[in-house]
Amino acid sequence: MIGIVFPSPIFGPVQSRRLGLSLGINLMPADGKICTFDCIYCECGFNATHRPSTQRPTRQEVARALEQKLQQMDSEGRLPDVLTFAGNGEPTAHPDFPAIIDDTLSLRDRYCPKAKVSVLSNATRLHIGEVHAALMKVDNNIQKLDTVSPDYITQLDRPVGHYDVREVISALEVFGGKVIIQTMFLKGTSQGHDMDNTTDAYVKPWIETLRRIRPQKVMIYTIERPTPDTTLEKAEPAELDRIASLVREAGIEAEVAY
Repeated sequence: MIGIVFPSPIFGPVQSRRLGLSLGINLMPADGKICTFDCIYCECGFNATHRPSTQRPTRQEVARALEQKLQQMDSEGRLPDVLTFAGNGEPTAHPDFPAIIDDTLSLRDRYCPKAKVSVLSNATRLHIGEVHAALMKVDNNIQKLDTVSPDYITQLDRPVGHYDVREVISALEVFGGKVIIQTMFLKGTSQGHDMDNTTDAYVKPWIETLRRIRPQKVMIYTIERPTPDTTLEKAEPAELDRIASLVREAGIEAEVAY
Protein backbone atom coordinates (compact mmCIF):
# COMPACT_ATOMS: atom_id res chain seq x y z
CA MET A 1 0.00 0.00 0.00
CA ILE A 2 1.46 3.36 -1.04
CA GLY A 3 1.05 6.19 1.42
CA ILE A 4 2.66 7.66 4.51
CA VAL A 5 0.44 8.34 7.51
CA PHE A 6 2.11 10.82 9.85
CA PRO A 7 1.83 10.78 13.65
CA SER A 8 -0.46 13.39 15.16
CA PRO A 9 -0.38 16.07 16.39
CA ILE A 10 3.44 16.33 16.34
CA PHE A 11 5.93 14.48 14.13
CA GLY A 12 9.62 14.75 13.43
CA PRO A 13 11.73 16.73 13.38
CA VAL A 14 12.66 15.95 9.80
CA GLN A 15 15.15 17.57 7.43
CA SER A 16 13.07 19.40 4.84
CA ARG A 17 14.42 19.96 1.34
CA ARG A 18 13.15 23.54 1.44
CA LEU A 19 12.76 24.58 5.07
CA GLY A 20 15.62 23.11 7.14
CA LEU A 21 15.10 21.18 10.41
CA SER A 22 11.33 21.04 10.51
CA LEU A 23 9.10 20.01 13.39
CA GLY A 24 5.81 18.89 11.91
CA ILE A 25 2.36 19.79 13.24
CA ASN A 26 -0.34 17.47 11.90
CA LEU A 27 -3.89 18.64 12.56
CA MET A 28 -5.43 15.53 11.04
CA PRO A 29 -6.03 12.13 12.72
CA ALA A 30 -2.99 9.93 13.31
CA ASP A 31 -4.56 6.95 11.56
CA GLY A 32 -5.81 8.49 8.34
CA LYS A 33 -6.06 11.31 5.84
CA ILE A 34 -8.56 14.16 5.52
CA CYS A 35 -7.94 16.52 2.63
CA THR A 36 -9.75 18.90 0.31
CA PHE A 37 -7.56 17.61 -2.53
CA ASP A 38 -6.97 14.00 -3.57
CA CYS A 39 -3.73 14.49 -5.50
CA ILE A 40 -2.51 11.62 -7.64
CA TYR A 41 1.07 12.33 -6.45
CA CYS A 42 0.35 12.67 -2.70
CA GLU A 43 2.89 10.87 -0.50
CA CYS A 44 0.01 10.08 1.89
CA GLY A 45 -1.82 8.11 -0.81
CA PHE A 46 -5.37 8.56 -2.02
CA ASN A 47 -8.02 9.78 0.41
CA ALA A 48 -9.88 6.48 0.17
CA THR A 49 -6.75 4.50 1.05
CA HIS A 50 -6.39 5.83 4.60
CA ARG A 51 -9.82 6.68 5.94
CA PRO A 52 -9.43 7.63 9.62
CA SER A 53 -11.30 6.01 12.47
CA THR A 54 -10.19 8.58 15.07
CA GLN A 55 -10.81 12.30 15.45
CA ARG A 56 -8.60 15.30 14.73
CA PRO A 57 -6.53 16.41 17.71
CA THR A 58 -8.12 19.21 19.72
CA ARG A 59 -6.61 22.67 20.06
CA GLN A 60 -5.58 21.81 23.61
CA GLU A 61 -3.97 18.52 22.57
CA VAL A 62 -1.94 20.27 19.85
CA ALA A 63 -0.66 22.97 22.21
CA ARG A 64 0.21 20.48 24.95
CA ALA A 65 2.06 18.11 22.62
CA LEU A 66 3.92 20.94 20.90
CA GLU A 67 5.08 22.43 24.19
CA GLN A 68 6.29 19.06 25.45
CA LYS A 69 8.26 18.45 22.24
CA LEU A 70 9.82 21.92 22.28
CA GLN A 71 10.84 21.45 25.91
CA GLN A 72 12.47 18.14 24.98
CA MET A 73 14.31 19.63 21.99
CA ASP A 74 15.45 22.58 24.11
CA SER A 75 16.92 20.22 26.71
CA GLU A 76 18.75 18.38 23.92
CA GLY A 77 20.14 21.64 22.50
CA ARG A 78 18.56 20.98 19.08
CA LEU A 79 15.82 23.48 18.38
CA PRO A 80 13.92 23.45 15.07
CA ASP A 81 14.47 25.90 12.24
CA VAL A 82 10.78 25.82 11.43
CA LEU A 83 7.45 24.64 12.83
CA THR A 84 5.56 23.28 9.83
CA PHE A 85 1.84 22.64 9.57
CA ALA A 86 1.61 19.64 7.24
CA GLY A 87 0.80 15.94 7.60
CA ASN A 88 -2.25 13.90 6.67
CA GLY A 89 -4.29 16.48 4.81
CA GLU A 90 -5.19 20.17 4.61
CA PRO A 91 -4.27 21.93 7.89
CA THR A 92 -6.61 24.89 7.39
CA ALA A 93 -9.55 22.45 7.41
CA HIS A 94 -9.21 22.03 11.19
CA PRO A 95 -12.10 23.98 12.78
CA ASP A 96 -9.73 25.60 15.32
CA PHE A 97 -6.96 26.41 12.83
CA PRO A 98 -6.85 30.18 13.58
CA ALA A 99 -6.62 29.62 17.35
CA ILE A 100 -4.00 26.89 16.90
CA ILE A 101 -1.89 29.33 14.89
CA ASP A 102 -2.07 31.80 17.78
CA ASP A 103 -1.04 29.09 20.27
CA THR A 104 1.84 28.00 18.05
CA LEU A 105 3.18 31.52 17.63
CA SER A 106 3.10 31.99 21.40
CA LEU A 107 4.98 28.74 22.03
CA ARG A 108 7.46 29.57 19.28
CA ASP A 109 8.20 32.93 20.88
CA ARG A 110 8.73 31.27 24.25
CA TYR A 111 10.93 28.31 23.28
CA CYS A 112 12.52 28.96 19.88
CA PRO A 113 12.05 32.59 18.82
CA LYS A 114 14.39 32.21 15.84
CA ALA A 115 12.23 29.47 14.30
CA LYS A 116 9.80 30.23 11.50
CA VAL A 117 6.19 29.08 11.45
CA SER A 118 5.19 27.62 8.08
CA VAL A 119 1.87 26.40 6.73
CA LEU A 120 1.75 24.07 3.73
CA SER A 121 -1.72 24.53 2.25
CA ASN A 122 -3.51 23.65 -0.97
CA ALA A 123 -5.22 27.07 -1.09
CA THR A 124 -8.75 25.65 -1.02
CA ARG A 125 -9.91 27.61 2.05
CA LEU A 126 -8.41 31.05 1.45
CA HIS A 127 -11.87 32.53 0.94
CA ILE A 128 -12.59 32.11 4.67
CA GLY A 129 -11.74 35.35 6.45
CA GLU A 130 -10.45 33.75 9.65
CA VAL A 131 -8.17 31.44 7.67
CA HIS A 132 -6.76 34.33 5.64
CA ALA A 133 -6.13 36.35 8.81
CA ALA A 134 -4.34 33.44 10.48
CA LEU A 135 -2.12 32.87 7.45
CA MET A 136 -1.14 36.54 7.43
CA LYS A 137 0.40 35.99 10.88
CA VAL A 138 2.78 33.15 9.96
CA ASP A 139 6.30 33.53 8.58
CA ASN A 140 5.91 31.20 5.59
CA ASN A 141 2.43 31.17 4.08
CA ILE A 142 3.01 28.44 1.47
CA GLN A 143 0.14 27.89 -0.95
CA LYS A 144 -0.18 25.35 -3.75
CA LEU A 145 -0.77 26.34 -7.36
CA ASP A 146 0.26 23.45 -9.61
CA THR A 147 -1.18 25.02 -12.76
CA VAL A 148 -3.84 27.48 -13.88
CA SER A 149 -5.53 24.96 -16.19
CA PRO A 150 -8.88 23.81 -14.72
CA ASP A 151 -8.78 20.53 -16.66
CA TYR A 152 -5.27 19.73 -15.46
CA ILE A 153 -6.18 20.54 -11.85
CA THR A 154 -9.11 18.14 -12.12
CA GLN A 155 -6.77 15.37 -13.27
CA LEU A 156 -3.80 16.11 -10.98
CA ASP A 157 -5.10 17.64 -7.75
CA ARG A 158 -8.64 16.20 -7.89
CA PRO A 159 -10.37 18.78 -5.63
CA VAL A 160 -12.98 17.47 -3.23
CA GLY A 161 -16.00 19.73 -3.59
CA HIS A 162 -16.10 23.16 -5.18
CA TYR A 163 -12.85 24.50 -6.66
CA ASP A 164 -12.50 27.37 -9.10
CA VAL A 165 -8.90 28.25 -9.93
CA ARG A 166 -9.93 31.81 -10.82
CA GLU A 167 -11.32 32.29 -7.31
CA VAL A 168 -8.17 30.78 -5.82
CA ILE A 169 -5.95 33.13 -7.82
CA SER A 170 -8.01 36.11 -6.64
CA ALA A 171 -7.65 34.94 -3.04
CA LEU A 172 -3.89 34.61 -3.51
CA GLU A 173 -3.71 38.16 -4.84
CA VAL A 174 -5.37 39.44 -1.66
CA PHE A 175 -2.29 38.48 0.37
CA GLY A 176 -0.51 41.42 -1.26
CA GLY A 177 2.68 39.43 -1.79
CA LYS A 178 2.79 37.82 1.67
CA VAL A 179 2.60 34.35 0.17
CA ILE A 180 4.93 31.68 -1.17
CA ILE A 181 3.69 29.65 -4.13
CA GLN A 182 4.57 25.95 -4.23
CA THR A 183 4.24 24.13 -7.56
CA MET A 184 4.68 20.47 -8.40
CA PHE A 185 6.11 19.71 -11.83
CA LEU A 186 6.01 16.17 -13.12
CA LYS A 187 5.66 13.98 -16.20
CA GLY A 188 4.25 10.60 -17.12
CA THR A 189 0.61 9.66 -17.59
CA SER A 190 -2.54 9.11 -15.56
CA GLN A 191 -5.50 7.15 -16.85
CA GLY A 192 -4.28 7.76 -20.38
CA HIS A 193 -3.75 11.52 -19.91
CA ASP A 194 -0.37 13.14 -20.53
CA MET A 195 0.56 14.75 -17.18
CA ASP A 196 3.63 16.69 -18.32
CA ASN A 197 3.18 20.25 -17.01
CA THR A 198 6.78 21.34 -17.70
CA THR A 199 5.94 22.59 -21.20
CA ASP A 200 5.30 26.22 -22.17
CA ALA A 201 1.61 25.45 -22.64
CA TYR A 202 1.37 25.18 -18.84
CA VAL A 203 4.37 27.18 -17.68
CA LYS A 204 3.73 30.47 -19.50
CA PRO A 205 0.12 31.01 -18.26
CA TRP A 206 1.30 30.02 -14.76
CA ILE A 207 4.06 32.65 -14.87
CA GLU A 208 1.61 35.32 -16.03
CA THR A 209 -0.51 34.42 -13.02
CA LEU A 210 2.52 34.70 -10.74
CA ARG A 211 2.98 38.26 -12.01
CA ARG A 212 -0.51 39.01 -10.73
CA ILE A 213 -0.03 37.31 -7.36
CA ARG A 214 3.45 38.81 -6.79
CA PRO A 215 4.58 36.12 -4.31
CA GLN A 216 7.68 36.64 -2.22
CA LYS A 217 9.01 33.37 -3.58
CA VAL A 218 8.10 30.35 -5.70
CA MET A 219 9.03 26.82 -4.63
CA ILE A 220 9.50 24.57 -7.65
CA TYR A 221 9.71 20.85 -6.94
CA THR A 222 9.02 17.40 -8.30
CA ILE A 223 8.17 13.92 -7.05
CA GLU A 224 10.41 12.67 -4.25
CA ARG A 225 8.59 9.57 -2.93
CA PRO A 226 6.45 6.81 -4.47
CA THR A 227 3.11 8.12 -5.75
CA PRO A 228 -0.30 6.43 -5.51
CA ASP A 229 -0.62 6.78 -9.28
CA THR A 230 2.42 4.73 -10.24
CA THR A 231 2.60 5.93 -13.87
CA LEU A 232 3.84 9.40 -12.89
CA GLU A 233 7.47 10.41 -13.41
CA LYS A 234 9.87 12.99 -12.00
CA ALA A 235 10.60 16.14 -13.94
CA GLU A 236 14.25 16.37 -14.98
CA PRO A 237 16.58 18.82 -13.17
CA ALA A 238 17.18 20.70 -16.43
CA GLU A 239 13.44 21.17 -16.87
CA LEU A 240 13.06 22.53 -13.35
CA ASP A 241 16.02 24.85 -13.86
CA ARG A 242 14.50 26.20 -17.08
CA ILE A 243 11.22 26.95 -15.31
CA ALA A 244 13.04 28.62 -12.42
CA SER A 245 14.94 30.82 -14.88
CA LEU A 246 11.67 31.96 -16.46
CA VAL A 247 10.28 32.80 -13.02
CA ARG A 248 13.38 34.83 -12.18
CA GLU A 249 13.13 36.64 -15.51
CA ALA A 250 9.65 37.69 -14.37
CA GLY A 251 11.27 39.34 -11.34
CA ILE A 252 10.23 36.68 -8.81
CA GLU A 253 12.53 34.68 -6.54
CA ALA A 254 12.55 30.96 -7.35
CA GLU A 255 13.80 28.00 -5.32
CA VAL A 256 14.20 24.52 -6.80
CA ALA A 257 14.08 21.14 -5.04
CA TYR A 258 15.10 18.30 -7.35
